[in-house]
Amino acid sequence: MPGDAAASPAPPSPSASSSQHHHCVTSARGLLCHAVAGASAGVVAATFVCPLDVIKTRFQVHGWPKIATGTIGGSVIIGSLQQIAQQEGFRGMYRGLSPTILALLPNWAVYFTVYEQLKRLLSSSDGSRQLSLGSNVIAASGAGAATTIVTNPLWVVKTRFQTQGIKTVAIPYKGTLAALRRIAHEEGIRGLYSGLVPALAGISHVAIQFPAYEKIKAYLAERGNTTVERLSFGDVAVASSLAKVAASTMTYPHEVVRSKLQDQGAHSEIRYKGVLDCIRKVYHREGVGGFYRGCATNLLRTTPAAVITFTSFEMIHRFLLGVLPPEAEQHIQPLKH
Repeated sequence: MPGDAAASPAPPSPSASSSQHHHCVTSARGLLCHAVAGASAGVVAATFVCPLDVIKTRFQVHGWPKIATGTIGGSVIIGSLQQIAQQEGFRGMYRGLSPTILALLPNWAVYFTVYEQLKRLLSSSDGSRQLSLGSNVIAASGAGAATTIVTNPLWVVKTRFQTQGIKTVAIPYKGTLAALRRIAHEEGIRGLYSGLVPALAGISHVAIQFPAYEKIKAYLAERGNTTVERLSFGDVAVASSLAKVAASTMTYPHEVVRSKLQDQGAHSEIRYKGVLDCIRKVYHREGVGGFYRGCATNLLRTTPAAVITFTSFEMIHRFLLGVLPPEAEQHIQPLKH
């Protein structure tokens, strides 16, 4: 999620000068289209990159694994995938997928509801409905914070599912709902919201990626003498890739801290007292490099995931807008201060 390409919502694709599109997005029909398209695209992307997500999380929490010398090309990524396939089977490659999919619909629904309402409140009054870069950042950050708070328990479960294959757990977690109940029972609300502070810090990722995505699309549309809605598949892929790579690289350290805090449970061997304690211990044991464990894997995972998510979202969203009948003049009321 926050920081997860496969799960993080893509920004809506508003036309820079179309009030009709703004009307569509802020209507109930528009928000439904965004939520369904986002969740569908997220499922496709999350499923596609889940094996890489598993090894990325394990790199972040436990460092580099011991790989056999017969690995194809000596790659630690390929070696890790081979190791998981041999020791844990196909199921091990897809650990954490169920809570990810379960989180997608509320993730996108909350994000787009808040994002569009904030955009409406912050949009310019000259009739163009175009947001400044600062307003776009505020809207994306507010929506990201709301999404992070709502879905954090599911990301805690996802992290623990993905790491329990390489550590001894007294009683393994067996299912998403069972894991949520067990964490709540053993660790209370604090356990369900472990890693929330660095996850909220990860909103900077959202604030960089999504406005950049919209600005790049607007630039490509202007250069191609077309509208944002009519951009080609290739242009959307370029915009999503550039925005995602830049945001992921700049904000990666928070993901390491978040994963380590989410992974520690009631029976964890390493205990972190909080964010600052985690940062100090990681730096003391591993140096600056410790904050970039799995970064290459993350880029290898997030780039195709971002392309799949953004492009699938655009295509599914356009399809839904064409299929669902237009509704009457009825708008969702803006959020009250």
